[in-house]
Amino acid sequence: MQTKPSKIPPAIWELLPSEADVAFYEEHGWYVSPKVLSEESVDAAVLAAECFYQGERDWPMPVSSGYRNWTPQAGLHGTRNNEFVTLQSHRLREFALQPIIGAIAARLTRSSQIRLFDDQLVYKPPLEPQPGQSQPGQSQPVPSSVGWHADRAYWATCSSHNLLTAWIPLHDCIEAQGPLVVLDGSHKWLGLEDKRCFNNLDLDGLEAEFHNSGRDVVKIPMVLQKGQMSFHHCWAIHGSYPNRSQQPRLAMALHLQDQANRYQAFWNAAGEEIHIFDERLCRKQPNGDPDFSDPEIFPVLWEEEDHR
Repeated sequence: MQTKPSKIPPAIWELLPSEADVAFYEEHGWYVSPKVLSEESVDAAVLAAECFYQGERDWPMPVSSGYRNWTPQAGLHGTRNNEFVTLQSHRLREFALQPIIGAIAARLTRSSQIRLFDDQLVYKPPLEPQPGQSQPGQSQPVPSSVGWHADRAYWATCSSHNLLTAWIPLHDCIEAQGPLVVLDGSHKWLGLEDKRCFNNLDLDGLEAEFHNSGRDVVKIPMVLQKGQMSFHHCWAIHGSYPNRSQQPRLAMALHLQDQANRYQAFWNAAGEEIHIFDERLCRKQPNGDPDFSDPEIFPVLWEEEDHR
C-alpha cells in the first residue's frame, strides 16, 4: 500500500490518479493529470529553457554526439530538439525531478519506484510569414511534425514493458500549437515492435497503413492547461502535427522507468546486437552491463517511503 510522500502537499496528493484513472490508463494507454505543477515551477522552467538555448550549461555532457542536440548554428527559426537536458541544466533537472511527476507515474504503472530514463526539451516555432506576405493568414507552418511511433521500439535493451512518458507543455497548449497526439488504445496493438517512424513526417500515410491493417485509429490531442501533464504508455503510438499558431510551443518530455526496469541484451533479426545511447552515460554493473538504476544518470523521482 502506498504511503504519502512527505514532499507532496496533502492537497496535491488528493489529485493523484484514482483506481478508475489507473484502469482508464491501462485500457487506453494515456492519462491527463489535473493542474498539479505550480505556475512558479513552470515559469522557472521556461526561463531555464531560454537560458539553455542561449548556451548556459551547468554540466557538460560526457559524450558530444549520438543524441539530439539543437544549437543556434542549426538556425533560430526551426524546431529545436534537445535530449538529456536534465544532465546539463540544474534548473531543468530540478523541474523534471518533482516528486509529483513520479508519484503519478507510479500510480499509473502500479510501481513502487519511478526513475528518470531520458528527457527532451522541444520547441516548435510559430507560423512563419512567407516572402512578401505580412498577414497571419498567409503564413505557413515550419515543418515540425513528429511521426507516429512508440517509444519502447527505441528502447530494445530495456527489460520492462511498463515504461511511460510524461509530456509537459510549459504554457497553455491549444490544438493549433501541435501538441502531442496519442492514438487511443494503440499500446495494445501487436506487430509494431519495429515501427520506428519518429522522423517520418507523412502522418497521413502512416495513419492509412494503420487503417488498412484493420486498426481503429482514434487520435487524442493533448490539449492542456499550464500545470497539467499527459502520460502515455511506452507502447502507445503517438506523434504531433506542425505548430499552426502565432505562438511558439515549448514542452518537456520525461521518459520514465518503473522499478522493475533493467538492462537486457538484445539482438535484432539480423543477429546484430543493439545498443541505445543511454548505455554510454551510466555506470556499469559488476558483470559489465549498463546500470539503468545509476542515480547520477537515472535519478529516482519517487518511491514508497518505506523503500527509501
